[in-house]
Amino acid sequence: MSDFEQFHVDFYQSNYTIDDQEEGYNSYGSNENLCGSRKSQAGEQPPAGAFAPLEMLPSSQTYTGQILQPTYSPNTLSHLSYTDGFDEEPPLLEELGINFEHIWQKTLTVLNPMKPADGSIMNETDLTGPVVFCLALGATLLLAGKVHFGYVYGMSAIGCLAMHALLNLMSISGVSHGCVASVLGYCLLPMVILSSSAVVFSLQGILGTFLALFIIGWCSLSASKIFTSALAMEGQQLLIAYPCALLYGLFALLTVF
Repeated sequence: MSDFEQFHVDFYQSNYTIDDQEEGYNSYGSNENLCGSRKSQAGEQPPAGAFAPLEMLPSSQTYTGQILQPTYSPNTLSHLSYTDGFDEEPPLLEELGINFEHIWQKTLTVLNPMKPADGSIMNETDLTGPVVFCLALGATLLLAGKVHFGYVYGMSAIGCLAMHALLNLMSISGVSHGCVASVLGYCLLPMVILSSSAVVFSLQGILGTFLALFIIGWCSLSASKIFTSALAMEGQQLLIAYPCALLYGLFALLTVF
């Protein structure tokens, strides 16, 4: 028993004194004062969703604008400039290169060979009109009982390549494939008139021959006039008109026979 009592005394033996208790009490009180000061500071500020006067808000969040005149931040200005950019974008048809006014002006220039051509407009690579006129030529030939869509597109492609090589040799500035295809395609419009006439009456006769020759001269004259004005090749219109007449003569042979 004596050993057990000695173990019991040693087990509960501690160095805790009354001075340590007073010191712990003072530290506890200081913690309470610190928590109380934080709570009082938090109690002075209103909740986030509650209404508070302007004086109670922090100085960094004060409103500097006026009524109906809000202040814009850099993010707001960048967003407004981004939305205003849509109004400054060109129309979709203009981005695709489809301008109906220019198409109409080119068509009138082809229909009137004596009208002076605008070189700035004729130098554009507009393929909308040529594709429409090629389809119209094939459709009118189909109405006449001739399925020649492949011949039309094939001769058009070969003729564009040949005229492109010839014009690059003759002109100083040079010309693009798109410009050559555009001019030759627009000047195919009189040939559409000839193929439409083949639907009404037969062109295998004297009247058809003279009409075909007139259409060939019309197409070649319009094409050569546009090429000379667009490429500044004054005095060389007859040299350009001859290969154009050969090309449009092939289309006339498809139409007549």
